[in-house]
Amino acid sequence: MATLPDLPVYEIQRDGYWLSTDRSRLDLDLIHRYLVEGSYWARGLDRALFERALEGSLPVAIYAPDGRLATFARVVTDLAVFAYLRDVFTLPAHRGRGLAAWLSEAIRQHPELATVTNWMLATRDAHAVYEKAGFRRVPHPEYYMSVPKPDEIT
Repeated sequence: MATLPDLPVYEIQRDGYWLSTDRSRLDLDLIHRYLVEGSYWARGLDRALFERALEGSLPVAIYAPDGRLATFARVVTDLAVFAYLRDVFTLPAHRGRGLAAWLSEAIRQHPELATVTNWMLATRDAHAVYEKAGFRRVPHPEYYMSVPKPDEIT
């Protein structure tokens, strides 16, 4: 069985944009900067911790026709039955084109993720985006538990 860093590169194209899991194409400086400065969920994320998290994930990026990053996400997965889509963002110049929804749907077609039946994500404000890709609200949220982050404990 392949490990996450050793998976074959998966690429597809739509409307001049390319979706790719090629780690060598990632602009880690740009991705980390956006997560730290532009997201609500990763503010203050240490660079070394981000890189460690990325090593244990399948990165997915969409590149604009000019080759520059447009959208990024990572999939935390066991490559068998479970996958958690997280850190999804689209850079401002590329918003409104349905790229995050396309990424959220297209990554589920990756050959190494074909057996995954339990896909999850968390969002505070983009439910409509992910509903376009087939995600739905958890049917029984009372079944799910989490350990709160230190800043969430009241």
